[in-house]
Order: sequence, then C-alpha cells, then structure tokens
Amino acid sequence: MHAKQPMSLGILVVAAGRGERAGSPQDGPKQYRTIGSKAIIAHTLEGFMTWPHHSAIVVVIHRDDEALFSTASAGLAENVSVASTFGGATRQQSVLAGLRSLKGSDVTHVLIHDAVRPFFNHALLDDIRSALEGGALAVLPATPVTDTLKRINADRLVTETVARAGLYAAQTPQAFEFTAILEAHEKAALDGRTDFTDDASIAEWAGIPVRLVAGIADNIKLTVARDISMADDRLSAHLPDVRTGNGYDVHQLEPGDGVTLCGVFLPHDQRLKGHSDADVALHALTDALLATCGAGDIGDHFPPSDPQWKGAASRIFIEHAAKMVRENGGTIMNADVTLIAEAPKIGPRRLEMRQALSTFLGIGIDRCSVKATTNEEIGFVGRREGIAAIATATVVYRGGKA
Repeated sequence: MHAKQPMSLGILVVAAGRGERAGSPQDGPKQYRTIGSKAIIAHTLEGFMTWPHHSAIVVVIHRDDEALFSTASAGLAENVSVASTFGGATRQQSVLAGLRSLKGSDVTHVLIHDAVRPFFNHALLDDIRSALEGGALAVLPATPVTDTLKRINADRLVTETVARAGLYAAQTPQAFEFTAILEAHEKAALDGRTDFTDDASIAEWAGIPVRLVAGIADNIKLTVARDISMADDRLSAHLPDVRTGNGYDVHQLEPGDGVTLCGVFLPHDQRLKGHSDADVALHALTDALLATCGAGDIGDHFPPSDPQWKGAASRIFIEHAAKMVRENGGTIMNADVTLIAEAPKIGPRRLEMRQALSTFLGIGIDRCSVKATTNEEIGFVGRREGIAAIATATVVYRGGKA
C-alpha cells in the first residue's frame, strides 16, 4: 500500500486581462493600477505570500505586461518565489496555460484566483484548505445572493423575478485537486468549449463535485473604475490595524545535557525545567502573538496541569498561536525575541534560531529577530539559576474575525 502523498498547494493568480471596463486604455490594465500606494496585484500577491501553506505561486500575465509585472512585484518578500507565464486571449485559456506550467511539479492541489480580488484573508484560505483536506475535489467560496434578481428581454422589459433561494455569488480563490481540474480544462479546450465564466463551472461540466465554503463580503472583484477608486479610498483613508503584543517567560535551570531555545537544541551542562520542553523563547513569543488578538496566554490553551503536554515540543504552541492570528484576519509582520542568560552562548546559533522562527510562523527570516544578553551576573539569571525571555510580535489585521 502506498502512503498518501502530502498535500502541496499551488497558487495560480490570473492577471492576463486587459480590464477594458476599468477606464481608458492609457490607464493600463486594472491589475496594475495603484490602490493604497501599491499595485492591486501586489496586494493580492502579498496575501498569498504571507500565508504559510502554499508551495508555489504562478502568475499568468499578458505578453505585453512583463515590465508592469516586474515593477509591481518588486520589493515583495524575497524568500517567496513567484513565477510567471504568459496567458491567452481569454481567462479560460490563461488558466489552462497556468495549470500547464505547474504540471510536473509536486503540486497536488491548486487555488485559482483573480488578480483583482485583493481583499481576501487568511481565514478564508484556511477554510478552503480544510475543505480540501476533508476530501473535496473542488471548493468554491461564495456568498448568498441578497438582492432581488430580475430577468429582462431585448427591449429591457422585465420578464421574470428570479427566486433567490439557493442562489450564491461565486468568488475566488477556487480550489481543486490539480490533476482533476487540469484534465477538465484540457477536455474543455479539446471540445472547443470557451463559454465558461469560472473554473468551478468547468469542474461542474466535467462531473467534479464542487463543495461550497462561506465567502467574505470584502472579497470583491475590482471591475470598473469606481471599484478601484473606492478600494484606494479604503486603503488610503484608514489607518492600518497594527497591533503589538508582548510576552515574558522564565524557566528554572537544573542539571542536564542542554536547553532548547527557539526550537533549537543547545548542548549545555544544564537544562530548563518545565512541563513541556521548557522553550522559554517560544513560550514568550506565543504569549505575544496571542495578545494581538486578545486570546489570553499560553496557559489558557496549553495548561501545565494537562498531562498531554508533558515533554511536548513548544513549536506546537507557537504554531497554534500563529494559526489563531491568521484565523482572526492577522498577518504576522515581525517577531522579536530577547534571551537573557549567562550561558550557553546564543550568538553562534542565532541564525539557526531565526530560521526556525521563520518556519514556525510562515514569514521571512528578515522578519524574525533573536537577540541575547547576559544579566551581568546579577540576580537569578546572573547566578545561572534560570533563563528569561522577552518577546514582541507585530501583526496587521485586515478584514478578519478579530
């Protein structure tokens, strides 16, 4: 029996359109228009690049837009690789080109998203991922239709009021088992079908069951010039919801063979005493992250009286806190840890600790800081009776549940 292949999520951003409804041609394609001092597509890419569960990002662009894309994507996170490929004359052809570019990679599932929907959040992406993990072959985020719908004839006279019960408005990203949606797109192209308006409709046509998850009201498609103007007003007129959390922890030292700090084991003639692995740095940072969304402290989520956490790796705690931040609409911007200890020496292992934090939090290593100082042989730290840690986390919240 073969082991199940681990899920690997590719991101396909469709950005090859011309955006004729969004203004005059000299304004350029709408995905490169500026809102909140950055191109729309840059906002969209940042939303995916700061989400820790993607394995590859491919952007499908128009052949005439290489310079525009290069400018718009400049300055984005350097630790995340973004590839581009050329699209076709229609969205359907562009998606197929993007899917073909992912063929042969380790991607098992793909999220397909419109470049001009910059206001999705990580909580929505997590809901989509959970549905895929639950076995769904296709996942569609959608919101219930609340307006009364009318059907008209060629003379613009109303012929029917359409019952809105059971009607939903589709959004992106739409997610699929990769092989299934690639085969469906290839079959549609072979059959000459060019009338599909989204990828879920191709999946339906191919007989792939499509599971619905709740979309979010903010996840609008910027279609006309007024949409872009309103989006710019939204980002420019409001202060960003930036929150800073602090954490402090201390653990007693006792005879042993080493300590674990920031997830990295350092050989030493002492160890830290605690119910878990006593990683004082990750405990402090966990508290800092939880503080940004008012979620209590580490003891509320992982009480030391619970035997299941005996000897547990503290990466469980920090990854849980990071997940709670994302579920509340937050993006972790920076994590800073200061260790206060006489020994062991932190400096030689500091880069390794920063890399561990980057992995645990799903952010760039340039956003992870680890510092160390002694207590000048003063107090319990100076007497080598314990190690203390102070942590600060900065999180930006947008459109989430917090």
